[in-house]
Amino acid sequence: MRRYRAIFISDLHLGTRACQAEAFIDFLRCHEASQFYLIGDIIDFWRIKRGIYWPQSHNDVLQKLLRKARKGTELIYIPGNHDEAMRDYCGSRFGGITIQRKAVHEGADGRRYLIMHGDEFDVVVRYAKWLALFGDWSYALALWANTHFNAVRRWLGMPYWSLSAYLKHRVKRAVNYIGEFEAALAQEARRHGAQGVICGHIHHAAMRQVGEIVYVNTGDWVESRTAVAETEEGAFEIIRWGHPRGISMSASRVEELEAAA
Repeated sequence: MRRYRAIFISDLHLGTRACQAEAFIDFLRCHEASQFYLIGDIIDFWRIKRGIYWPQSHNDVLQKLLRKARKGTELIYIPGNHDEAMRDYCGSRFGGITIQRKAVHEGADGRRYLIMHGDEFDVVVRYAKWLALFGDWSYALALWANTHFNAVRRWLGMPYWSLSAYLKHRVKRAVNYIGEFEAALAQEARRHGAQGVICGHIHHAAMRQVGEIVYVNTGDWVESRTAVAETEEGAFEIIRWGHPRGISMSASRVEELEAAA
């Protein structure tokens, strides 16, 4: 069992076939923290509206999170665009989980981190929701292909590897979009007087300096199986669950691997 000061998770997308709920349950069994931040798109209401898919493992995820809250873990839930209906309940507390629109986390070193999902800075989501829904459909198709691709890899005895994430991150337009997204979130952190920002939304785990702001993205649990954790000493790590080279890596090691890929 690894013990952390805080753990940050986003984009579980419970209610979809692509959600890797079993892997996330394993992650929860092996990690404890004083604070858990659930940074949006935990439940995918967009997909549920088109047809209910809710296996027992998805229910088990919610039960395990609620159990942590009952045992004294502070859980802060910041809704995203796929679970935006929960934004009507910001300021409320249910089952030991506090729902907030945004939050500020103070690190062990005194640095302040703005916590938000990030969809507010996605122009497509804000001003062309129909296009976002079309993109969601296309993304679901890519994840379907990813599932079958990894079924073949398992049959061959090979570890999990996200084909959909690889294709997405090799498209120049997507790379430019990520850069613009990071810059916008860094600017919002400055506006709040924070020294860092921790977000989700774009399904791309990262930890880097954007000017004087520390930008951190938690990634997701449909492609990457990633989370971010703060150690008791105040260091931040990207955890890639089930990565063939180990369960947990520092941010610098993650960036080395991404650069070499």
